[in-house]
Formats: sequence, C-alpha cells, structure tokens
Amino acid sequence: MVLIKIAIACVLISAVSCGHLFAGQGFAAPAVAPVATINTEHDPHPQYTFAYNVQDALTGDSKSQQETREGDVVKGSYSVAEPDGTIRTVIYTADPINGFNAIVQRGPLVAPRPAVPVAPAPVRFF
Repeated sequence: MVLIKIAIACVLISAVSCGHLFAGQGFAAPAVAPVATINTEHDPHPQYTFAYNVQDALTGDSKSQQETREGDVVKGSYSVAEPDGTIRTVIYTADPINGFNAIVQRGPLVAPRPAVPVAPAPVRFF
C-alpha cells in the first residue's frame, strides 16, 4: 500500500513539474523553443564568374570550364579531351527568352595521351 502511494505521488509530482496537470490554474507550462525563421530575401540580379582548368600529364586528363552570370543570362563554355584524342568544346547560353542553347564543336587531335607504365606484379611461389 505504501508503494502505491509513493508511485501516485511520483506521478503527480512529475505531472505538475511538466505543467500538464493543473494547466490554467496558475502553473506555468513548459517553455516552447522559438521557431527558426527562414531568410526569404534573394538577390534580384545575381552575378558571378568562375573558371577552372585541369591539365594532368600523368593521366592525360584535360578539361576546362568558364561561366558568367549576369542576372538571368548565363554564358559559358567547357571543353574535355575525348578518349580518341579530340577535344569536345561546348559553348552555351541560357536566358528566360531563348532557354538553354548549346553549340558542340569537336577540335583537332591533341597530343596522344602518354601510356602510363604499369609495374608487373611480383610473382610469388609458395
């Protein structure tokens, strides 16, 4: 009987401390964390320019890209060395009136990719 009274007392104490019991009778409800606001501001005229170039003589990797944005107009190009040694270049533009347009060009053969020497695996006899 004593254990039942102790259990009931514990339940009442925890309910009161959480503010669930006797709510609206002078007891404070638990604090609620404020809701995070999302910044909905945006740049009405975004601008950026970036470029990169990779020329790796060891692997033969060759590629580059450049792009510029001025408001809703994006212009750029990229090139990549194809496995047959030619260079594929894509020149593109995008705007709200004409959409995305690309011109693909294949350039002349570039220097052949160097063969990467592969060391033979050691042979083990057991």
